[in-house]
Amino acid sequence: MANKLNTSNRALANGVLAAAVAALTTGPVAAADGGTAFQLEEVVVTAQRRVENMQDVPVAVTAVSAYDMEMARVDSIMGIQQISPTIEFDVTNSAANSANILIRGIGTVGNSRAFEGAVGVFVDGVYRTRAGQAMQNWLDIDSLQILRGPQGTLFGKNTSAGALLLTSRAPTLDEMIVDYSIDVGSYDKRMVRGALNLPVGETMAVRVAGLWGEQEGIIDNPNGGEYNDRKPRALKAQFLFAPSDNFEAHLILDWSDEQNNCCYGQVDAVDGPTQPLIDALILARGKKLPSADFDDYEQVLSFDTDQQIEDQGAVLTLNWELPGGQVLNSVTGYRDWRIEQDNMDADFTGANIFSINEYLETEMFSQELTLSGDLDGFGPFDAADYVFGLYYADEDIDAGNQLVWGDQAQVYWDTLLGFQGLPPGIADATAGIWAESHMPASSKSYAAFMHWNLDFTERFGMNVGLRYSEDEKEGQMDQVYFTPVPNTVFTVLGVQPGPEYKDKFDDSALTGSLAFDYRFSDSLMAYVSYSRGYKSGGVNIDNTAAGTVANNPAITPGAIPEDPTYKSEFMDGYEIGFKADYLGGHARSNFAAFYNDIEDLQVAQFLGTRFSIDNAPDAEVYGFELENQLLLSESFTLEFDVVHLAEAKFGNDPIIGNLADREFARAPDWASNLALNMDQPLGDNLALFGRVGLSYKSEIYTNTSNDFKEDDQTTYTATLGLRSMSGVWSVSAWCQNCSDERFVTQHFNSPLQSGDANAYVYFPRTYGLTLRGSF
Repeated sequence: MANKLNTSNRALANGVLAAAVAALTTGPVAAADGGTAFQLEEVVVTAQRRVENMQDVPVAVTAVSAYDMEMARVDSIMGIQQISPTIEFDVTNSAANSANILIRGIGTVGNSRAFEGAVGVFVDGVYRTRAGQAMQNWLDIDSLQILRGPQGTLFGKNTSAGALLLTSRAPTLDEMIVDYSIDVGSYDKRMVRGALNLPVGETMAVRVAGLWGEQEGIIDNPNGGEYNDRKPRALKAQFLFAPSDNFEAHLILDWSDEQNNCCYGQVDAVDGPTQPLIDALILARGKKLPSADFDDYEQVLSFDTDQQIEDQGAVLTLNWELPGGQVLNSVTGYRDWRIEQDNMDADFTGANIFSINEYLETEMFSQELTLSGDLDGFGPFDAADYVFGLYYADEDIDAGNQLVWGDQAQVYWDTLLGFQGLPPGIADATAGIWAESHMPASSKSYAAFMHWNLDFTERFGMNVGLRYSEDEKEGQMDQVYFTPVPNTVFTVLGVQPGPEYKDKFDDSALTGSLAFDYRFSDSLMAYVSYSRGYKSGGVNIDNTAAGTVANNPAITPGAIPEDPTYKSEFMDGYEIGFKADYLGGHARSNFAAFYNDIEDLQVAQFLGTRFSIDNAPDAEVYGFELENQLLLSESFTLEFDVVHLAEAKFGNDPIIGNLADREFARAPDWASNLALNMDQPLGDNLALFGRVGLSYKSEIYTNTSNDFKEDDQTTYTATLGLRSMSGVWSVSAWCQNCSDERFVTQHFNSPLQSGDANAYVYFPRTYGLTLRGSF
């Protein structure tokens, strides 16, 4: 409540927003009888742009520290479901198109390079426009917060399903520190991280961190080698300048680069009628066929995809404490993210039929200004605190691709069409580039917002927020080259060339939140809330976004191009919850029941030869989630989280085809995590620490473009190690997916192979050792 947050603005002025999330570990506090009691520590969050106890916030939020992430082996977005079963990250062949973060079963629906995330990712206060920008290994990250439900007021870009707040470990002015960690493990995993904190005088500090890693892929090629190798590299430099108690400047520069053989490694899931022909073409190239046993994780591709992902940027945060006690905060961000993939095996087989060269670059500038403060005796309220803000973002996107027939394409199509009684050569698939497109786009966002915490009494409070947003977007598709051969395959099939286009999309929205909270005691709080989130529509950027050959007036006289734009997505979220500490501070439970009503849900579908974007007029998600921590003893803590999605379903509208009245993809009815944490002293100098975790998900649909399902799955993780009591060093052994469960994460319709499906798979068992320390 507001009257308990008199130091919040000063805390923000002395650190980066979202600073210092406390670890969910045990710690001694003074007991009433003068003895020592062990209790769960306070967890600090900034879910409302103020530093406050998580148990006082009428928001469903999960917060973890760097230590928690180390124990759960979460060093990137890939394993984030280990932190909470309510969140999941998924990516298939391209970080530009297919990366997706889901909270409560809600995320970006389908693959599209035009989509922004339904779940916003904010790193050091700066919004990342694509979920794929969160894929790089996290470097020198201090804390993570997961905000669930529509975020329609406070955090930069408006998001409809939730937000991830990541905060770097800030420089300190008091001492020089060197941190390091070394990982070695299966699949030839090697990862080295290091950081140096260096004070410069009494008012400046510098922190420099770096990362180098390599890991072999998990999909074997029976002809030698493997697919989906990763080679991350990253640097981060931070500069802190605090010349007085009233002003602080914090500059972060970062760069990362990955040059990978990724990410077209997958396995055959369902053999269609074309599979014998595909196998014959693979054998004709002198290649072995992949194993038919799913558990072998084998595939044969025509090429090793060369993937390069480069991400770089800067964040400048300025904090001023004004004479009246208010705090003025400025966050200026610049991001440049580029992904390029060459020799993408677009038929996903060892037959040399079809490949793609593709790139996407997004360059973004953002600026946010906020003014925050506290008030005593504000009208009918005992106390209040407020945040007023302005936000601006300008993004330029440059995308393009080349479509290439391989040297077996003509044989494939002649044979396939021959079964339909058509003569050889009826459709031309001469080897070489047959189409090249350029797809630039741009986006501008403007917003003004405010948020108030208002206390009627010490126990009863209200939170209200309001935000006005405007978005302006442009997108186009220019056909740089299309083969002059009139009977090229995609023209015969009626798919390409689609019409060229250049279009605009503008929209505005008024969103916000309203919550009431009541504190029954110092350890029990209940709340009810409403929030409205918004995800801007836009212009689809794809070769067939304006339709197919039938819509191209350059090919079909009198044809009318389709509209390449799609509408904005809105979500109204209703929530009731409680947060309780009990058993003398040994236990904590946070419960939330939620209902989300979604209007014009953006849906992208791959239809075998083209990508489309539609708006599902309505959809709904409701259920509950429960997070529990129980301190079993001074050394052991038990955590149990469960999420139940009683409904996560599209509305019954024919515009979305097979998805009408169907459950969302990747939205299990039940999901849960169970973890036991240990930190046991072994004398005065050593401690034994560890974590054993279980993650469960019930049956799910795996994709929006088909109706394949995957059965319920349970996976296990474990860590066991020794550390010095001073924290100078630790060594640990670990495994992930310890029981080596092998299952599908996403089925997809195999391109150009009707009735055939391939699948991306869950990471098999991995294990290794980690040495970590500081001096």
